[in-house]
Amino acid sequence: MTAERPKLVLASASPRRLGLLQQMGLDPDHLQPMHVDETPLPGELPRQLAQRLAKDKAEAALAWSKRDTAWTGSHIVTADTVVAVGRRILPKAETRDEAEECLKLLSGRGHRVWTGVGLVTPSGAVKTRLVESRLRFKRLGRAEIDAYLASDEWRGKAGGYAIQGLAGAFVVRLIGSYPNVVGLPLAEVMAMLEGAGYPVRAQWANPPVPV
Repeated sequence: MTAERPKLVLASASPRRLGLLQQMGLDPDHLQPMHVDETPLPGELPRQLAQRLAKDKAEAALAWSKRDTAWTGSHIVTADTVVAVGRRILPKAETRDEAEECLKLLSGRGHRVWTGVGLVTPSGAVKTRLVESRLRFKRLGRAEIDAYLASDEWRGKAGGYAIQGLAGAFVVRLIGSYPNVVGLPLAEVMAMLEGAGYPVRAQWANPPVPV
C-alpha cells in the first residue's frame, strides 16, 4: 500500500474486473467481495437490477469498512453486470444446460449488457452509475454451440459467454463500451474515482502489470 495515495478496495472476486482496473493503471490495496441476494425483484427491469445490485454491494461494502477500521475512508468500487434480451434477464450460467439456453437465445439476435458501478467515497457517500452496451451475435450453428460449451469458458458468466475469450468470435456488432461487456466500464469508473478525489492518472507512470 502506497502512503502517498488514498486506499482503493475492489469489492469483487472477479479476476476480469481486477484485470480491467490494472489495465487502467490501478492496483487495489485490497480485494473484498460483497455477497448480496442477486434475485431480480418482481417486474424488475434488467437496467434496474444492475443498478440496484451495484448500490446494494456498495452499501454492504460501506458497512464492512466501518467494521474493519483498517479500510475506513477507502475508495471502494463495486459492480454488477446483467445481460438481457429485451426484458428477459439471462442467468450467470452455472450448468451446461443454462449456457446452451443462453447461446440459443443470443444466436442471431441483439442483446444488451448493463453494468451498474458503485463507489463508496472516503466520506462514506455511495455513488452509482449505469452503463449500457448493445451487441449482436452471429447466427450460431450446432457445431459452434457445442464447441463453445465444451470449452467451459461460459461457467459463471452472465449470459453464458465471455466476450474477452472465444465468444468474441460470435460478436458481429458492438455499440458502446467493450470493457463494460467484460464487467467494468473504465471511462465511467475513472470519472467516478477522480470525481471523488482518487488520483488515477498520477499512477500512470508506473502502472501495474495486468493479470
